[in-house]
Amino acid sequence: MKPFVYTGLALIAFAGNSVLCRLALGAGQIDAASFTWIRLLSGIIVLAFILIGTRSQTTSSDGGSWCGAAALFVYALTFSYAYITLDTGVGALVLFGSVQLTMILAGFLRGHRPIVLEWFGLGLAFSGLIYLVSPELSTPSLMGFVLMVVSGIAWAIYTLVGAGSSNPLRATSFNFFRTTPFAVLILVLTITSAELSTNGVLLAVASGGVASALGYTLWYQALRSLTAIQAGVVQLLVPVIAAFGGVVFVGEAIAWPLVVASSLVLGGVCMVLLAKKKTV
Repeated sequence: MKPFVYTGLALIAFAGNSVLCRLALGAGQIDAASFTWIRLLSGIIVLAFILIGTRSQTTSSDGGSWCGAAALFVYALTFSYAYITLDTGVGALVLFGSVQLTMILAGFLRGHRPIVLEWFGLGLAFSGLIYLVSPELSTPSLMGFVLMVVSGIAWAIYTLVGAGSSNPLRATSFNFFRTTPFAVLILVLTITSAELSTNGVLLAVASGGVASALGYTLWYQALRSLTAIQAGVVQLLVPVIAAFGGVVFVGEAIAWPLVVASSLVLGGVCMVLLAKKKTV
């Protein structure tokens, strides 16, 4: 049962990041830049303790990379700014839809020959994302949509960079450590305009120290028992969990456009993943 527990808790943590970020930024309890650097530094501290605690069990020299750290920072920064205008479920849908589409595209660029079902699935998923924002193209939500797409692409790059890691926990920890100069730079550049509250800071700490650091650790444990196809599919549950969390904790309403867009995007991506499985 452990793989199921690890997977379930990791997915809840991923969705929790969306809920925590929306709670903090949607209510104006903290500014996006402060949320980002507090989240990253909190993750660094927690991962440092985890790494020290498991040091006797880790013999790998895998220390991550600056490319992975840069992708992680871009993901975290655009994630925060996107949630100023996006609802919880919409943000998670765009994020993980973009992640999966980017990883699928990377497979195409690496020489994978797409079949008709894969092209149809990609078209279906993209139509869902377009439908999601088309009624509001003239509003600030378009900027939130674009920022979250960038965040999803960055997270996909981070995942692809670390796909061959011999010790994912160690690599992720050191990637977090390498974001320190970026986090400090954001702090210095925005300190005079920072908007902080006790609740906002606590939400950022929870996002970085619990939902991110511990969530990623649980996810790496789960990946030991999941195939690549299974890992891709189960992540598609995150937008649904996040939307439910937004309804429960943020008081957001479930709108039909979100339901339709979710069906199109998730259906399209699942179609591509199933098509890839048939070609293996």
